[in-house]
Amino acid sequence: MAEVPQPPLRHLLTLDDLDAPALHNILDTAAALRSQQSFAPPEHSRTLLNLFFENSTRTRFSFEFAAARLGLRVLNFDVEGSSITKGESLRDTLQTLRAMRPDIVVIRHSSSGAAAYAAEVMGEAVAVINAGDGFHAHPTQALLDLMTIRDHRGGFDGLALAIVGDVRHSRVARSLLQGLRVLGVADLRLIGPATLLPSHPEALGARNFTDLAEGLAGVEVIIALRLQNERMLGASLLPSAEEYRQGYGLDHERLGWAAPGAFVLHPGPINRGVEISSQLADSERSLILRQVENGVWVRMAVMQMLLGGDAA
Repeated sequence: MAEVPQPPLRHLLTLDDLDAPALHNILDTAAALRSQQSFAPPEHSRTLLNLFFENSTRTRFSFEFAAARLGLRVLNFDVEGSSITKGESLRDTLQTLRAMRPDIVVIRHSSSGAAAYAAEVMGEAVAVINAGDGFHAHPTQALLDLMTIRDHRGGFDGLALAIVGDVRHSRVARSLLQGLRVLGVADLRLIGPATLLPSHPEALGARNFTDLAEGLAGVEVIIALRLQNERMLGASLLPSAEEYRQGYGLDHERLGWAAPGAFVLHPGPINRGVEISSQLADSERSLILRQVENGVWVRMAVMQMLLGGDAA
């Protein structure tokens, strides 16, 4: 029986609907773009609209760089200067923007499901990329993490990976775990205080550990997460940042509890001296800046595919 071709990518809201070939296709496209020496000159024939309702440095500027290299016109929506401050609803804002016919809308919002809602309002006319929605998903961050791991390790076979920190509130962790499961990674560990771990890790294909040394044993890749105080809604989930550092902060000594040659990633922003020491963050065992670099290539690949372009 002939293989049925996969439908083209129209939105990127989560990684839930992508199988392993689709994930590898995005990563391969990003790697091919990275290997190119030049890109198409700006024609400003297509437009990307950044619609960020939450603050961002890495993600927003990564999308801007990626779009510029693909020759897209970039427009940044100013929430504070918009009619939202006058009481306009999200739906009315999205419908207004849809009427102006951007080609791609990149949305970041504090509410889980906001990206899917934006895709519903925009319909087939506008591609929507989720740049982070509440606790739910951050698919392009997961893709750039997967690309960084694949670059450095060569693949995912037999991988043992740990995510350390505030997993409960992390959309990054949820998307990354989904991608890793699709790629066949079985040894996934979540490490942190019980108050910051999911109640049912098995639903994410992972195991919880409250002891850092036990959780890191034999692990090759460690993802450090920051404490997301803005998502804790005033709940007293930790006595203090200092207590967290004492129990779960990563440094060179604690990295020694993991497998030889283990390396560290962090989605940023980094709270130096809390979840990771400056010495480790700036060392050769850290791939944090490689993640930032790969973020541009991954987002270029996603946008190119959404716009109907072939792999480079």
